[in-house]
Amino acid sequence: MTKQVYCLCGLGSDERIFSKLNWNKDWNIHYLHWMPPQQNEAISDYALRMCSFIHTGNSTLIGVSFGGMLCIEIAKHIPVDKVILISSVQSYHELPGWMRVSGKLKLDALIPGETLKRMRPLKFLSPIENYFLGATTSEEKQLAEEYRKDVDPGYLKWAIHQILNWKNEWIPPLVYHLHGDKDKILPLQNIKSTHVISGGHHFMVYSNPQKISTILEEII
Repeated sequence: MTKQVYCLCGLGSDERIFSKLNWNKDWNIHYLHWMPPQQNEAISDYALRMCSFIHTGNSTLIGVSFGGMLCIEIAKHIPVDKVILISSVQSYHELPGWMRVSGKLKLDALIPGETLKRMRPLKFLSPIENYFLGATTSEEKQLAEEYRKDVDPGYLKWAIHQILNWKNEWIPPLVYHLHGDKDKILPLQNIKSTHVISGGHHFMVYSNPQKISTILEEII
């Protein structure tokens, strides 16, 4: 039977992050695209709107980073076969301490959207961001740079707020969690993963596609 697989990329990225994976020819792969958030929209309401793009029942959801968090929120609204998280978190308990503290102190509210827009082109930030992403090759750095250049500052500010203030404690009945042991954004020490990718960074769905593809073949 053909498997229906819906993929949601991370903050500010698009389906190119999945482009190096070897998908099984018997799977129907659907890419969910980020929508502009409504004013003061809660992540649960955003997830409910995202459900309108899922047209098959009991599908598999795959989410990378923030996309994984959204997949969990989507699974609260509709029945899914399984949720697969890549470089993500299952609950707010897995967020690093500095993120949880930032959310409690509402530090993201101190950053105007216009400031984020001006910061995007600053070249001196790129090596720092690439270091934390784990983007090391010229191809990986180029893709990361394109994501930084194209991300909408309004969406970026909304997404940062949702991440820092995520209070989820509900875990889907069937969840798989793939995480890299070198992830600098969401350190493995906080994560209860089902599959640890040796040498995997936060960008591993793009930089370690063979390892990820092999695991997906086993669990989908």
